[in-house]
Amino acid sequence: MKSMVKKTIKPLQQNVSLKFNQFTLKDKKIVHSFIDRFKPFSCEYNFSNLFTWQYTSRLSWSLYQERLLIYDGIDHSLFIPLGKELYPEELIVLSQNLKNMGLSPDFSLATSDYLNRFPEIEKYYTIKKNLDQAEYIYDVTRLSELKGTKLHKKRNLISQFKQKYPGYKVELFKKDYGKDALGLARALKEKYCNPSKTLEQEYQALESALKHFDALDLGGIAIFVNKKLVAFTIFSRLNHSTYDIQFEKSDTDFKGAPQMINRETAKFLKNRCRYLNREQDLGIRGLRMAKKSYDPLHLIIPYNLIFTLSE
Repeated sequence: MKSMVKKTIKPLQQNVSLKFNQFTLKDKKIVHSFIDRFKPFSCEYNFSNLFTWQYTSRLSWSLYQERLLIYDGIDHSLFIPLGKELYPEELIVLSQNLKNMGLSPDFSLATSDYLNRFPEIEKYYTIKKNLDQAEYIYDVTRLSELKGTKLHKKRNLISQFKQKYPGYKVELFKKDYGKDALGLARALKEKYCNPSKTLEQEYQALESALKHFDALDLGGIAIFVNKKLVAFTIFSRLNHSTYDIQFEKSDTDFKGAPQMINRETAKFLKNRCRYLNREQDLGIRGLRMAKKSYDPLHLIIPYNLIFTLSE
């Protein structure tokens, strides 16, 4: 059903000047207030992600008509505002305001549900599906139990790990493990002849997450073999039903370590949430295959809205 915008909403004010700010720890409360009310499923709205990635992705925020705006200065787009839904005509006003400020008038993270309900959006924006930024959503119980033929190989690899390293230990991740975690992440990064820009950015985000681990309300799981950190995850609550796995690393010299850390993380979180968001594959073939191999419930596929309305 098409929206009756002109009859049911009051037009927004034109020529609004917006001030975008960097994220500070003091902003956690206001971002969480929007998350608690509007329950986004995309990991991009997670405060700890916004805070730790803000420098590499040039993220900043502002408030507009009681909505939270997040601007990506690298991809030059505004996340779909978090708050009461904007009708297409209202998005146009916001795009025009952004354009007047010298910023990109485009949006990212639009959902298929929004596009289906407002097909007239195509009058104003070119719609582009962004598969590389699709987010993988899993049933936490299924990941913790690994039942069924599809996950048989995962169970075998875990058994091999346990047999080869019977003295392994699974612990809650502590801030004190930060040095070892960075060492593992650095070693993995250096195995590539030419590490991608994304890996470099992820390492910087990990540094920020470890530095502010407690203030960001982060948690995690660590696996040790003979006191050596061989795998770890760092996560936080995304919404009322979902945890976001923000970092997941494992030593490739320890066969079965990736499967172990994945399952141990799910086991720990299964009484705390229903779903796990294991974020994107970024178009990396090996990462895409790995994420698909765990049989996700579904993918959150975002759409970019490229502003095409002429003055």
